Amino acid sequence: MAQQATEEYGKVTFADEVVAIIAGLAATEIPGVAAMSGGIAGGIVEKLGRKNLSKGVKVEVGEKETAIDLFIIVDYGVRIPELAWNVQENVKKAVETMTGLSVIEVNIHIQGVNFEKESKTEEAPPKLR
Repeated sequence: MAQQATEEYGKVTFADEVVAIIAGLAATEIPGVAAMSGGIAGGIVEKLGRKNLSKGVKVEVGEKETAIDLFIIVDYGVRIPELAWNVQENVKKAVETMTGLSVIEVNIHIQGVNFEKESKTEEAPPKLR
């Protein structure tokens, strides 16, 4: 019914990047997702920070539907099938709630594994005399 009301007053469209940012933020909310990935360039996986979340996401947005591809780096030791399911559910829920678009698929592409421990403390550099 919300779409009928929208059609009475006009049309709402979403830029691909808007959907990509929503999907990227929803993906990084899931524990075990170390980072979004910009893809493989020369065999090296580029990690992207929060400012570039849309770079690790590819979307196709139609008038009422969207398809999303996520390229992520996972933490070592996580159960990848369970993690992927949680990411898919969270992304689908976030995009559908915020945009009203129907998410027809959320494809997860694991681009790498993060072996660094987050609890690692950095040593202070020695003081110079």
